[in-house]
Amino acid sequence: MASYFNTLQAFLLLSHSSTVGAGPTLSSSVHSSLKQVVDEGNGSHSKDLKISVPHLVGAVWEACSALKKTPSTNITAIGRGMTQVAVSVKDVLREMKELKPVSCDDQVDEAAGEGCAEAASEPHDDNSSEGDLGNDLSPEEMKVAERAIEVVSNTLSIRKVLIHSIIGLLKLEKPNDNSGFINSLEKLLQLCQELGRQIDEIGACLYPPQEIPSINAALEEIHSIIDAVQVEVGELLGASDVFLEPCNDLRSSLRQLASELRNSSTADIEARVENITLT
Repeated sequence: MASYFNTLQAFLLLSHSSTVGAGPTLSSSVHSSLKQVVDEGNGSHSKDLKISVPHLVGAVWEACSALKKTPSTNITAIGRGMTQVAVSVKDVLREMKELKPVSCDDQVDEAAGEGCAEAASEPHDDNSSEGDLGNDLSPEEMKVAERAIEVVSNTLSIRKVLIHSIIGLLKLEKPNDNSGFINSLEKLLQLCQELGRQIDEIGACLYPPQEIPSINAALEEIHSIIDAVQVEVGELLGASDVFLEPCNDLRSSLRQLASELRNSSTADIEARVENITLT
């Protein structure tokens, strides 16, 4: 075991020396992989050593194998970070597409509509599936969800162009380059991560009753993020129609969603007024 820890110490020293010139994202990736190796190795403190050693060896071996997949350059690490955000946004998009309209809509007759309203007012069965609760949207809410889906789809288009652009920059990175070139990429990653958080916020607010003010706030943030992303991309790649087009598409879908939110808010106010009982 002493031999193992001596080897581990030498391994850590070598690994840390390899992070010279690494940016925040690459350093974080390397440290995360190193931590996994160290944490798995600490399983040697188990009381039942005879049982734990085979499991320990396997766990450390897997951690070391995962270490081989750690990014070796700043651009690769940043590209993977953007890919992870894209995967998260795809999950939000999938959940949005699972939203569905209420079973009783404007096309049913009044009697059936009253029946649906009475059923909706009854307590839910304790045995009902939680996954089916709160997914049914009114026609107005469904329109908002459809516009939000367009926003998320256009966000993914921007990420796709960004990732391809970063792949094209791989040949430009120098081993010791941690200058403005890498700093700009790091800033782009941070902006993409913040964009992903705003998309998460919109997705969470689509469930009824929809949180219109929160969605509007997220839209304003996304507008600012896209402006900042476009500035950074312009400094890195120069003016590019390939990137300008998806940005304009996203701005257009943001305006359409904002318009739908105003309509939905007006409809909600009118419904509340109609339900006021005059005494």
